[in-house]
Amino acid sequence: MKHDQLAGLAALLRYYSLKCTTRAGSGHPTSSLSAAELMAGLLFGGTFRYDTASPNHPNNDRLIFSKGHASPLFYSLWLAAGQVTEAELMSYRAFGSTLEGHPTPRFRYAEAATGSLGQGLSIGLGMALNAKYIDKLPCRTYVLLGDGEMAEGSQWEALQLAAHYKLDNLVGILDVNRLGQSGETMYGRDAQAYHLRIGAFGWETILVDGHDLEEVTNAYRAAAGAGRPVMIIANTVKGKGVSFLEDQAGWHGKALSEDEFEKALGELGPVDTSLRGTIAPPENLQPPAPRAGAAAPADYKLGDLVATREAYGSALKRLAPAFPDLVSLDGEVSNSTRSDIFRDAYPDRYFEMFVAEQNMAGAALGLALRGRIPFVSTFAAFLSRAYDQARMSQYSRANIKFVGSHAGVSIGADGPSQMGLEDLAMFRAQPESVVLYPCDAVSGEKLTEAAARHKGLVYLRTTREKTPVIYPNGEEFAVGGCKVLRRSNADEATVVAAGITVHEALAAYEELKLEGVRIRVIDLYSVKPLDAAALRTAARETGLVIPVEDHYAAGGLGEAVAAALAPQGARVQILAVEKIPMSGKTAELLDYAGISRKAIAARVREARMPAASGA
Repeated sequence: MKHDQLAGLAALLRYYSLKCTTRAGSGHPTSSLSAAELMAGLLFGGTFRYDTASPNHPNNDRLIFSKGHASPLFYSLWLAAGQVTEAELMSYRAFGSTLEGHPTPRFRYAEAATGSLGQGLSIGLGMALNAKYIDKLPCRTYVLLGDGEMAEGSQWEALQLAAHYKLDNLVGILDVNRLGQSGETMYGRDAQAYHLRIGAFGWETILVDGHDLEEVTNAYRAAAGAGRPVMIIANTVKGKGVSFLEDQAGWHGKALSEDEFEKALGELGPVDTSLRGTIAPPENLQPPAPRAGAAAPADYKLGDLVATREAYGSALKRLAPAFPDLVSLDGEVSNSTRSDIFRDAYPDRYFEMFVAEQNMAGAALGLALRGRIPFVSTFAAFLSRAYDQARMSQYSRANIKFVGSHAGVSIGADGPSQMGLEDLAMFRAQPESVVLYPCDAVSGEKLTEAAARHKGLVYLRTTREKTPVIYPNGEEFAVGGCKVLRRSNADEATVVAAGITVHEALAAYEELKLEGVRIRVIDLYSVKPLDAAALRTAARETGLVIPVEDHYAAGGLGEAVAAALAPQGARVQILAVEKIPMSGKTAELLDYAGISRKAIAARVREARMPAASGA
């Protein structure tokens, strides 16, 4: 389109950004006004290629609003493309509308849920990885960034990784409008500061006047041939086009009143509300479509000592033919998480993310949204760094599998910094999440497969220590199930365990049996959803339920069990890690934490004492 037409579209974007926020009584109009030319020039300037009738076309270019608060601009952009009606736009922020305050994929043209700042570039990186290395298609990913969010460390993680992977199909658009929410951003109008820093990370940088359409469209054309990731650094004015908003602090996140809106319209001048832009179509190219093959069966012997982290890595390799969309990302600990087993067998489906967990989770989201099944592995403790990315991925309905190894005090001498003790709570808290916790190699293999088959967020918790194989290779493990390992009609208590504590519970069973005391032992390998029916039966038949977990008490297995049994008023006594651990041997730490076989047996004996004295 010609520049005068693009200018008309930029004016249209400003008009509707102001109108929909005024109608809603909330929103971020000034953050939208600053990027109007940047977005009009991108979508309608001839560089961006997209089939509006087919948002999932594999060769579409992708646009992510990392500065998701500029959603009025985003929705207005699709109105200008003829894909949103004015009536639909006027439902902005209304209950039930797909045009939410910050974009989510409930809106058909939103690639991902954004708005928690500092995440869009990582998501774009994942999409660019998919296009370049898996689909091998020429589509590009564009990410609109705010200057305020450049203070986030996750941005610089993404910048490093994009340069490392030579992602010449990734373009950032940095809207340097100077003002954040409560004041000036870190570098204010100093676009040169961004140029120096981003350029030092290996990116091509192009500085433009973000309101000059010729400079903007020329920058997009130059980016297409740069041969490396590109950051277009645009000097802009927050609130551009309305004098009483331009470059004025105090307007962030504020809608105009009706009177202020009318005043603003007078300054915008004539706006052609019938004007619509045309987006160039993509080439009709399709990615390779590998056929799914058969996975070899798991093969372990009862009694063998195998860590569940080892079984996880073996399972990824075994399952790879059956799940051609499966990819692995790791945070530079693959020889500990054992994703290196998959990496060595399928290097083209493995992405090293180095020690940058936030970016790893964000990139996994980008990959998942392009149809991959990413398994994201690191120490369970380090996933806490990426908690916000995991949280936000749920709003994109992402199919991601997080895998945390080195969980609990049982890891031993490395000490508390390496011990994942909060991870079950983190992932249990996510809506519609699945949390799985194998105790041996067979359950580790089968639960990795269950995770791959389940569509949605799954957390798989693995153990560093080698544990004996207790299940035959043919045993099946369904999400939401459990295994009753020991049972009799004389059981006086039920011990509910998962992972390492299953073996402690079995040892306690043997010790108590010698004393004539019977207990029921349940392997609650599916922590969420859990088998409430089996737990209620056990509580009714044995009278006492003792959950035992290598995790802090808050939010873990014990509280999940207690919540499931609360309606029937069951007697529950939780054994969990209640104090800050230290370095030591596994057995010493399990004793110290009060979750060892000794602690379990002692708790059962204590529970019997009132009945014994009463007799």
